[in-house]
Amino acid sequence: MKIIDRYIGSQVLVASLFAVAVLSLVLVLGNVFKQLLDLLVNHDVPVEYLLSFIGYILPFSLTFTIPWGFLTAVLLVFGKLSAENELIAFRSTGVGMTRLCASVGLIAVVFCATCLWINVRVAPAAQEKMKATLFHIATSNPLAMFNSDQVIDEFPGKKIYVERKEGTSLFNILVYNLNDKGDPVTVVHAQRGELQTDLENKQVLMKLVDGRYEQRDEQAVGDLARIRQGITMKEGTFPISLKELYEKNKRRRSVGQRTLEELLKTDGSTTEQERTAALTEVNKRFSFSLASIAFALVGVPLAITAHRKETSIGFLLSLMVAFVYFFFIILANVVRDNPKFHPELLIWSPNVIFIALGIWLFRRLVRR
Repeated sequence: MKIIDRYIGSQVLVASLFAVAVLSLVLVLGNVFKQLLDLLVNHDVPVEYLLSFIGYILPFSLTFTIPWGFLTAVLLVFGKLSAENELIAFRSTGVGMTRLCASVGLIAVVFCATCLWINVRVAPAAQEKMKATLFHIATSNPLAMFNSDQVIDEFPGKKIYVERKEGTSLFNILVYNLNDKGDPVTVVHAQRGELQTDLENKQVLMKLVDGRYEQRDEQAVGDLARIRQGITMKEGTFPISLKELYEKNKRRRSVGQRTLEELLKTDGSTTEQERTAALTEVNKRFSFSLASIAFALVGVPLAITAHRKETSIGFLLSLMVAFVYFFFIILANVVRDNPKFHPELLIWSPNVIFIALGIWLFRRLVRR
């Protein structure tokens, strides 16, 4: 029996690791381009940051690719065993399907434990470090945040538009000072400007030339008829605080970046929507970790029923199953701020559905 366990288990494990590697490569590269393409192309960011970002994005990708890669491996291996009649040979010697799948179940449990560790500890810390690295890029080289034909809205209380940038020189600049609601109350338009960094005082100095200042009515910001034209200036310097940017970055943490302890901690200032989002994230981390078991239960019967050894068929089946499973996860994430939909319970629905379906399919398979 140990020979059978090693034979099936080694095939599933090797195929799983290969599938996880391929899928992770695709997802990591996709996330890197999504997060860094604009920075790498437009902001003169050193390419060496790419490696650190891959390290930070990889744990988040593994939470998807480990169960998906395992599902693909189960479908491929058992599809091949069924197509080549090896399963019939095993069963003719008195080895039942439940015993044949023992090694697969053990691998599923190991993958579940690995995903739980990544979901609860590793992925949130990696997301936090990735965000900190993005902020470090901005503050260590704040001039890189300014680029031609772009709106800069990272600085608290300000929106800045630059039509053209050449080195540290800016042309056709609009600076909007915003109120607490995010509406512009003052606007400064300048023909030219020059950027200087003052890292000692943690600020960027924007020296504007040939500027024009206008004030909007705070009670009716959108009423253009109430705009009061202010002074024109030959030269003027506007300081932009990097310290405020740091405080904004520190406060604005998504639920995905919080630890389990932080998500479970609530106080009187927490709204019902925030509590629901935090509770949904907690349930998601535990629910998502069971995906490998759900996929094992569904994957083995599907592979044997399909009775095909082609890689394309196995991958297509894994894609269909994973799409349905992840659809419920995405749906729960979309409504996680809405308590009336109970997203903290909805997040468990794919496991309930797939485990129940898998048990039913597996029992039918055993009785055959």
